[in-house]
Amino acid sequence: MLIGGFQKFSLLDYPGQMTAIVFTQGCNFRCPYCHNPQLVDPNKYQECIPYDDVMDFLHTRKQKLGAVSITGGEPTLQEDLLDFLQEVKDLGFLVKLDTNGSRPDVLEQIIERKLVDYWAMDIKAPLHLYNVLTRSEIDSAAIVRSMNLLRAAGTEYEFRTTFFELLFNWKDIRDIRSLLVPGDRFYLQQCRYTDTLEEVLSTSRMELPLADNNYLHLLEHPACQNLIAWGKEQQIEIQIRTI
Repeated sequence: MLIGGFQKFSLLDYPGQMTAIVFTQGCNFRCPYCHNPQLVDPNKYQECIPYDDVMDFLHTRKQKLGAVSITGGEPTLQEDLLDFLQEVKDLGFLVKLDTNGSRPDVLEQIIERKLVDYWAMDIKAPLHLYNVLTRSEIDSAAIVRSMNLLRAAGTEYEFRTTFFELLFNWKDIRDIRSLLVPGDRFYLQQCRYTDTLEEVLSTSRMELPLADNNYLHLLEHPACQNLIAWGKEQQIEIQIRTI
């Protein structure tokens, strides 16, 4: 495991659990707004945290922490990810895994071994914009397959999209909406414009033209309220995460 970062305590990452967060190094996407560039750009990599140091800490927190969250970067690129997940599960922790959904074959192996209790998968864009936003050659069929795998896994899951105003408009969100089905949980997240992979915003945050109207927070946009109302009609739980 290439561990590029480790947060010993969080109350936000796993619903209802005190959680440690493991950040893996390396990603196959190059989303310009990514706020973990030190985990994505090899030119910004920092020295990895020793695997044994992380495991030693987790051994001392078996009765104090409830969960371990593995994020990145993209964790499914790690060759020994399944072994790591098994070791964490054997310690008695709940496990949350963040993924971009690009490697459904890996997700299927994890699901078969029941190594994850909560999934969080990013839906980066409407399918027709995936290669543009991620700057990769991802087959969008892999994204759809990953979504279906998580739905059938029998564990909790969420899908989430970061609303990147410099590329997205609300029609794009409607296109993403078409990927959701009853029973899904979906978060629309406001984009952060500091410490990103690329300098996606040269002016101040306040000067950014937000989609169709000049709303600073997504929750203030009528389209968000319409999205939430649509979700209720379709039995899809939709929430907005703002800065």
